[in-house]
Amino acid sequence: MQLIDIDLLDPDRFVAQEHHEMFEVLRREAPVFWHEEPGGPGFWNITRYDDLVEVNRQPELFSSELGGISIFDMDRVDGSESMDLRGAVMIMTDPPRHTRYRRLVNKGFTPRMIGIIEQHLRRRAVTIVDNVIERGECDFVVDIAAELPLQAIAEIMGVPQEDRFRIFEWANQMIGIDDPEYASDDNARAAVELYAYSNTLAAERRDSPRDDIVTILINAEIIDDDGEVTRLSEFEFDAFMLLLSVAGSETTRNAISHGMLELMANPDQFDMLKADPAGLMDTAVDEIVRYSTPVHHFRRTASADTELRGQKITAGDKVVMWHVSANRDETQFEDPHRFDITRSPNHHIGFGGGGAHFCLGANLARMELRLMFDEICRRIPDVQPAGEVQLLRSNFINGIKHMPVSFPTGSPVSPPQS
Repeated sequence: MQLIDIDLLDPDRFVAQEHHEMFEVLRREAPVFWHEEPGGPGFWNITRYDDLVEVNRQPELFSSELGGISIFDMDRVDGSESMDLRGAVMIMTDPPRHTRYRRLVNKGFTPRMIGIIEQHLRRRAVTIVDNVIERGECDFVVDIAAELPLQAIAEIMGVPQEDRFRIFEWANQMIGIDDPEYASDDNARAAVELYAYSNTLAAERRDSPRDDIVTILINAEIIDDDGEVTRLSEFEFDAFMLLLSVAGSETTRNAISHGMLELMANPDQFDMLKADPAGLMDTAVDEIVRYSTPVHHFRRTASADTELRGQKITAGDKVVMWHVSANRDETQFEDPHRFDITRSPNHHIGFGGGGAHFCLGANLARMELRLMFDEICRRIPDVQPAGEVQLLRSNFINGIKHMPVSFPTGSPVSPPQS
């Protein structure tokens, strides 16, 4: 493959798993690479680990708010100003606004809060396996991987558990605009329906406050640089709920799915984990996140002229950070295409490259992966592939839609190991 063969806008190249070879070429020959964009201005691509970290840690120079986080501009994606989330949702803001927004939801993701819900989620991980174990087969993504993140985010947000599948469907429609299973003439309707649902929850919490994120957000006071105190607008609240719903379920679901896929494809690694889950689970979780990299990329927009690796970047240029490439960077990871649950150190950037936008839910995601794979190792240790794995057609989300698996019914139960 040569530079002329590179096409990072074609989702089918990602479904075919050709992107890893494209990124190898870019890291070697053009680590800061200009990519043409049909109908658009084009964009820079950051593919090496150290460069991505440098960009990510300079929000004053590489903005999330100016152009959003997707390669295509918001108006080209949505066609509606009402769907422009720049400046309204935390992931599309820059400090100091980002810092103020982040403080609003920090209370829901503190180590203390994560510890409180861990026992609840451990019991739910048991129930998730209970629900499939006598069937001897299931769709791993829908029946196992999606369940714990959905139940966790429902707990934190205060969403009734029976409504979690609505979040699942809305999230799929919002991130699956390029996938024939989820695409429709009106993918934006999912966001509208989620907004309406969020407003209903907000009204309920005003009458009956609870210890959840919804109650925190509707009562939160924001102090701006001039000392003026305001509250979240209805649109800002809705944008928060959209972010938490998608980011809180989609990414962890895909990490669990990819982790299971790689463990089945590498039985020696799976055997090691089953033999010593308490000793290997933490390094296994980090390797799963590195290897899968649930979000392929995030975009920034240059706020001033600058230079990176001799390439002159102009104010207003799009700058796309490819986490999936940085997590396979040969200068950072030995034999980066090898799945190794003992890899240490493992300074992956699956949760972001540090800086202001480091993933707020990283501790929650790690805990969910630990609980789910501990339960799998104990209860269904002989899980095997049982059909075609269907990948999400996307160059943004590294998703698995369906993954049939089989296992002996009534698998043995042993005491929790971690």
